[in-house]
Amino acid sequence: MDLLNNLALGFSTALTLTNLAYAFGGALLGTLIGVLPGLGPVATIAMLLPSIYALDATPALIMLAGIYYGAQYGGSTTAILINVPGESSSVVTAIDGYQMARKGRAGAALAAAGLGSFFAGCVGTIVIAAFAPPLTELAFKFGPAEYFSLMVLGLIGAVVLASGSLLKAISMIVLGLLLGQINTDVISGAPRYSFDIPELTDGINFVVIAMGVFGFGEIIANLGKPAEHREVFTKHVKGLWPTKQDFHEAWPSVLRGTTLGSILGVLPGGGALLSSFAAYTLEKKIVKNPSVPFGQGAIQGVAGPEAANNAGAQTSFIPMLTLGIPPNAVMALMVGAMTIKGIQPGPQVMTSNPELFWGLIASMWIGNLMLVILNLPLIGIWIKLLTVPYRFLFPAIVTFCCIGSYTLNNNSFDVYMTAIFAVVGYLFYKLSCEPAPLLLGFILGPMMEENLRRALLLSRGDWTTFMTRPLSAGLLIAAALMVVVVMLPSIKNKREEAFKEED
Repeated sequence: MDLLNNLALGFSTALTLTNLAYAFGGALLGTLIGVLPGLGPVATIAMLLPSIYALDATPALIMLAGIYYGAQYGGSTTAILINVPGESSSVVTAIDGYQMARKGRAGAALAAAGLGSFFAGCVGTIVIAAFAPPLTELAFKFGPAEYFSLMVLGLIGAVVLASGSLLKAISMIVLGLLLGQINTDVISGAPRYSFDIPELTDGINFVVIAMGVFGFGEIIANLGKPAEHREVFTKHVKGLWPTKQDFHEAWPSVLRGTTLGSILGVLPGGGALLSSFAAYTLEKKIVKNPSVPFGQGAIQGVAGPEAANNAGAQTSFIPMLTLGIPPNAVMALMVGAMTIKGIQPGPQVMTSNPELFWGLIASMWIGNLMLVILNLPLIGIWIKLLTVPYRFLFPAIVTFCCIGSYTLNNNSFDVYMTAIFAVVGYLFYKLSCEPAPLLLGFILGPMMEENLRRALLLSRGDWTTFMTRPLSAGLLIAAALMVVVVMLPSIKNKREEAFKEED
């Protein structure tokens, strides 16, 4: 009964005219952002953060959430039509979706992605509503030692599920952790590794790294490709609806992707990106003798990852709302938005701001419905937008990203830092290094250090505190088991085989 009462409160909040307008605006903007390569939800939400000072907390967060899960929908459009993922979580969708487009089946691929995303988004919202309250109760049992162990598990999970080389994934996380050390010491108050540059005493803004590595890095990489590799297959888009056989092949993949994404989204370090990679791996292992081989236009390779990345996007709100831990860069920005509005993220949000908490959850279901209604008719318009030559498109994207960087602190230093990370992002692209673990290490690094030092202060320097506390010990043992399992020769070989398309 409590769940029904809470959902009733949520829908009464979300269905007000103001909140519906902001949910629609966020969903529409998110779809557009996902469609435009290089300009993802991180950069967009960063640009919009100054504007939320004038808004109430509930409509502001509803709009920002709409941008995030809207971008998961839109990202598949460019991935399928021009083999350029509008969102990093759509990287896997491009493998089979682009091949379907080349065979004249872009409409079926886009519809499968849209309908799979809608189903997964609805299930993800139900998971949040059902599991957020018990997780909040669990959160009150978390001390600094448990938080530290949970973040270690999240980082290990990111290494295990990152595409490509394990060594490169570990290197990316270590680099992210090191970059996270450039700030002011939380206990002594002394600047660290700032090299007497005043702007670095507050640390590097993670939006700068995200825009540089993902946005600009992607643009530079695209400009290095021949123009014919960016061809849009507009002439091939015939029917929008998948065939009966497509539905028959896709629905089990959607169910598996939704389940996997819902689980991985909850983990710090999970979310949409890792969910989509893991779902593609799972589909390749489970689907025997598909009608079209994977990598050549299998609809399972579109439906599974798209469902997973949307479910992962929805359930990644759980650790942010209940534990105050952002599992990815977008959730970290959401934490920033809550802080701007004077709300402390964590277990107390549900009790101190029930309208905000349940209104946000209810708005996700409404937003997903808006998105599926929006996206199927808009496919034709997106295709027209994508026919704009890239030489005109990329200066506009660069301009928007520079404006976003500048408005973070109204300081040109952030623009220069973005340019530096753009070069770094291009080097990562050339070296086939997955940049997502770097961003994760950078976000979790300072939080890990703070909780490690708090735990040691409370235990008077006794390192065994991490193993004597049952919850902390369980999380560390799970992390250790994950490392052992992935290092087994048979698992290691299968992992390399599963990710060989992404290398």
